[in-house]
Amino acid sequence: QVQVVESGGGLVQPGGSLRLSCAASGIIDGIGTMGWYRQAPGKERELVAVIDSSGNTNYKDSLKGRFTISRDNAKNTVYLQTNSLKPEDTAVYYCNVWYWKNSKNRFEPYWGQGTQVTVSS
Repeated sequence: QVQVVESGGGLVQPGGSLRLSCAASGIIDGIGTMGWYRQAPGKERELVAVIDSSGNTNYKDSLKGRFTISRDNAKNTVYLQTNSLKPEDTAVYYCNVWYWKNSKNRFEPYWGQGTQVTVSS
């Protein structure tokens, strides 16, 4: 069984920071790209940032400079440091992990349950 578990969400005032974590566990043949997406009420899920196994990153343009994605391959964990948070950053943040399946010779995507981030005074 594969598990993807997020943590670190919460309520924060505008201008504040949060560090989200996502740990992948279970039977792991390999892990490829890991990333964060978010979904605000009434909106579609959108890319926040992704990072591949070599550390190459890609961000939603409007979040560059405020959000930073990183990963610890030894811990199968990806992080999202969020700074200078704004009310419009309020959303459920989902972790996405591409697992390598030896039995299928391909990567498959797994999602966490999400962690709520609320930015409000």
